[in-house]
Amino acid sequence: MTARRPAAARRGRDRKAEVLPPRPGSERFRPGDEPSVAVVGGGIAGLAAATLLAERGARVTLYEREDSLGGRLSGGHTTLADGSRVTMTRGFHAFFRQYYNLRGLLRRTDPALARLTPLPDYPLRHSGGLTDSFARVPRTPPFSALGFVALSPTFGWRDLAALDARAALPLLDVRVPEVYERFDEVSATGFLRSVRFPEAAHHLAFEVFSRSFFADPRELSAAELLLMFHIYFLGSSEGLLFDVPAEPFPQALWDPLGDYLRRLGADVRTGTPVHTVLPRDGGGAEVHTDRGADHHRAVVLASDTGGLRRIVDASPGLGTTAWRAGVAALRTAPPFLVSRLWLDRPVRSDRPGFLGTSGYGGLDNISVLERYEGEAARWSARHGGSVVELHAYAVDPGAERKEVQDMLLDRLRQVYPETGEARVVDARHEWRSDCPLFPVGSHRRRPTVRTPHQWLTLAGDAIRCDLPVALMERAATTGFLAANALLGEWGVRGQVLWTVPRAGRSPALRALAAVAGHHPPP
Repeated sequence: MTARRPAAARRGRDRKAEVLPPRPGSERFRPGDEPSVAVVGGGIAGLAAATLLAERGARVTLYEREDSLGGRLSGGHTTLADGSRVTMTRGFHAFFRQYYNLRGLLRRTDPALARLTPLPDYPLRHSGGLTDSFARVPRTPPFSALGFVALSPTFGWRDLAALDARAALPLLDVRVPEVYERFDEVSATGFLRSVRFPEAAHHLAFEVFSRSFFADPRELSAAELLLMFHIYFLGSSEGLLFDVPAEPFPQALWDPLGDYLRRLGADVRTGTPVHTVLPRDGGGAEVHTDRGADHHRAVVLASDTGGLRRIVDASPGLGTTAWRAGVAALRTAPPFLVSRLWLDRPVRSDRPGFLGTSGYGGLDNISVLERYEGEAARWSARHGGSVVELHAYAVDPGAERKEVQDMLLDRLRQVYPETGEARVVDARHEWRSDCPLFPVGSHRRRPTVRTPHQWLTLAGDAIRCDLPVALMERAATTGFLAANALLGEWGVRGQVLWTVPRAGRSPALRALAAVAGHHPPP
């Protein structure tokens, strides 16, 4: 394992990003030896696994429960009250430059990533009136942290001096998987209190991160929060700015990738839920759907958390008792709401494409889609209005949905007062509760990519992965790892993977953490 790579293969600006080579093997299966592989789930994880397996020559059948690919980034057409045909999706997602493996997947159909467009800033605003920006923050650690302190109105040098330095040292040298051994039994909120982070910075810089897991930070494992800090801030020189698709997710990402899979010979079956996966004598499994049973030599389960639990529970003989208990223990985050509003007049021209918010009674962010998405920009140009999206994460499961939807609209008018006079031409509200939860103390119980069966692997952002990856990148990485594990057993070369460094990147900061007794000396 090495952190060096050929310049021609570089996929980011961080020269310390690590390469994870696969087991050596042949380039493809020999004609006549191609195994039949079922990939269950057409989200990012399943698409990554299916793509790599099909590229190596396996006979892939991709089963997706919904009628479209993309999982939690899927979308579908809808007609507005004004007759416009538009795409409704599950909401804004940031494609950070650290997402090497996800970007590698997208490069299959978009080598230059031309279908992604950068957002110039990622402002974070608190209801108290202070706003942080990352546009001018240096990207290379430790200057990123020093630059943030120098430029931030909410976290200054006095706040830095007030920190409990010893308690905060783990931020300087996050190591994977050791961070889980030390901090998985602590909540994100508990850790922030222990280091005496100022309340405003807590809300703006860290609660925003934890709520990107769709979780209350009082429940979220501190290890996941520390990992996020490492991935986006002190462990990578890619920075905190990100890209977004220039068109809705289906058109920009998944339709082209689905077509690519079909050209490789994969059988892409949308609208086909899998009910059971039953082991066969001699290896492999029967995959049961409404169409009947298909025999496959190997299976990748890349369903969401609820889907994985359901399939395993309905599949006697799958795994061991302990393994099944680990799958059954997986939890789903509280409900979240995505409200998209088509307004009859534009928001102010200086409003950013994306704004993170805190302290607004449940409103977590606001997106102005015509700032970056072509479909929304075309609607806005035709009608002279704006397409605005509002997110609320970790909603109380007992809350009245209409009240939450109305609350988000009220908060929008508070944050962007010019919308108070706007008429809502139409609205769509997506309520979902299918994101994985990473509660305190759960890491050691989480299932891994490998399972008790040599022919069965797991993938998805809920799956334990002892690499510094999270969210969409964890999904893509585990998808490739799941395919790599199968290919390695068959003597076929897998996918080269990349991650941000698996330890703090600064020798001086690592030495400081070691002196304090947090880690052995580097």
